[in-house]
Amino acid sequence: MNNRLTLNFLRNIFALAMILVPTVSFGIMEGTSAPADGREFYTPAPHPYPRINGPQVYGSRPGHPFLYRIPCQGVRPITFSAKGLPKELSLDPQTGIISGHTPPKGEYLVTLQAINSNGKTKRAFKIVSGDQLALTPPMGWNHWYAHYDRITDEMVRQAADALIGSGMADVGYQYINIDDCWMNAQKNNDPKRVGPLRDTNGNLLPNKYFPDMNSLTGFIHGKGLKAGIYTSPGTLTCGGFAGAWQHEEQDAKQFADWGFDFLKYDWCSYDKIAGNDKSLDALQKPYRQMGNILHSLDRDIVFNLCQYGMGEVWKWGGEVGGHCWRTSGDLGFELDKIFDVALKNSEHRLNSKPGEWNDPDYIQIGWIGNASKMGVPQLTSMPDAMQYAYMSLWSLMAAPLIYSGDMSKLDKFTLNVLCNPEVIEVDQDPLGESAAVIKREDNNFVMFKTLVDGSLAVGLFNRGKEPAELSTTWKELNISGVQNVLDLWHEKEMGLYVDSLTATVPPQGVVMVKITKK
Repeated sequence: MNNRLTLNFLRNIFALAMILVPTVSFGIMEGTSAPADGREFYTPAPHPYPRINGPQVYGSRPGHPFLYRIPCQGVRPITFSAKGLPKELSLDPQTGIISGHTPPKGEYLVTLQAINSNGKTKRAFKIVSGDQLALTPPMGWNHWYAHYDRITDEMVRQAADALIGSGMADVGYQYINIDDCWMNAQKNNDPKRVGPLRDTNGNLLPNKYFPDMNSLTGFIHGKGLKAGIYTSPGTLTCGGFAGAWQHEEQDAKQFADWGFDFLKYDWCSYDKIAGNDKSLDALQKPYRQMGNILHSLDRDIVFNLCQYGMGEVWKWGGEVGGHCWRTSGDLGFELDKIFDVALKNSEHRLNSKPGEWNDPDYIQIGWIGNASKMGVPQLTSMPDAMQYAYMSLWSLMAAPLIYSGDMSKLDKFTLNVLCNPEVIEVDQDPLGESAAVIKREDNNFVMFKTLVDGSLAVGLFNRGKEPAELSTTWKELNISGVQNVLDLWHEKEMGLYVDSLTATVPPQGVVMVKITKK
């Protein structure tokens, strides 16, 4: 192309960009709908043809049990196949569940395919057999902020059914995690939760609401999902139930024998054991011990350190065997401060990477309990726009996406927030970068992160109570030239832009985009 043609081409691109750039107003776009109560749905309904979602890379340890349900949207039935699948693994073509044992150490490049009556699709999937788990942030459900000490086997099974039936599993949610209060306590208002903490052999005893842990994990695994469990290094858990103190190895082996795939290890009463010793060695000790034990087992168990950010855990959580760790206190007591919590968590962005994730706590929208009173679930009063901002913040930070609401009361709006595959793809990006923050004088801010394909995911966040026009320039994003912009929440191309992007952001809300070099 000669210089004149090049110049005319650039002028035309620039003119087009100037038409598009000044202000982008986000309302209900094609493919979305406003229900009768006036709530605005951002995420379009899934298309009828197949779309494979979920991580592009998956870590497991050689010889260990392997279980993975291919997340796929589209009209069922869907027929699945996999090219390049190691001989140690098999795929059920009707369910899309891959099972078997992890092949020998190495990387295995697999091509997943899904076909239904409306079309077919393919997606690359890399299995990394080695020493790392959780190569992308864990996704799933935890019972705590909905059910507290009311949790039962039946509720957990219902949650597993709902994860499949609602479509959450089709966009990548896979863990069904039991939190506190599944064991016996020495005293509790519910007599069915009171009893001996251990049997005569020292084995931990579930309470009467959990009659058969192997049956429960078998039910969850039968759906291609993973099962999580909870305990504390102290004598008791936060809820006053049996802890693991002086039974750490025995309990970990019990969890593995039961078939659990995830362990949340909550500091709680370990304070009494550590006493006044707040040294780094003392803070690390129980987690290093359990990390070593889990690593020695013949089962992959993702290790979640729940110790509220003490001792700057983000600097050493991976060193002691952790895969994700809380960076602050319980978010359940400060849902009105999600922006502050996210900004604080983002300060540790350089300590987040594949296999080692900063965790600012669970996604709490829809029907959740009152954390300070451990109340029965009620519909959250969080503004709709803030719920989309909440999900955007966690995805841009590459945080674990663990929903902690009542799965029996999932409504269409909550699912619209939880199940946008484009937004989730930002969270699950295999590069594993946590977003950088650009603060504005008006207390609003921009977050941006580089994705594995070289594009940028960007969020414009308005903390105010009125709509705000926010901008970001290519200079501050460290990019240049003509860029294609995709509105991630509405899954809609916005066009070509030069030098900057400006958008009208709803109160306490977000505009989240993907910017790709043209």
